[in-house]
Amino acid sequence: MTEGNVAADQLRLFIERVERLEEEKKGIADDIRDVYAEAKAMGYDPKIMRQIVRLRKMETHDRQEMEAILDTYKSALGLA
Repeated sequence: MTEGNVAADQLRLFIERVERLEEEKKGIADDIRDVYAEAKAMGYDPKIMRQIVRLRKMETHDRQEMEAILDTYKSALGLA
């Protein structure tokens, strides 16, 4: 087997792995969408739930800083 064939085989394997992972990612995204739809059917607001999920991913100090800046902006615009 030549060096070119080995490189081509490696590339093909990488591409196939990415394709499998993309399929898994699509399946997970579909599952997440189903959970939000189920929550909505029970009266919860998916938009707010998504915001909460985003906030929970953040470090506490980053979230506090963001909330302080948001409060400052809201106050400046008369929204507080």
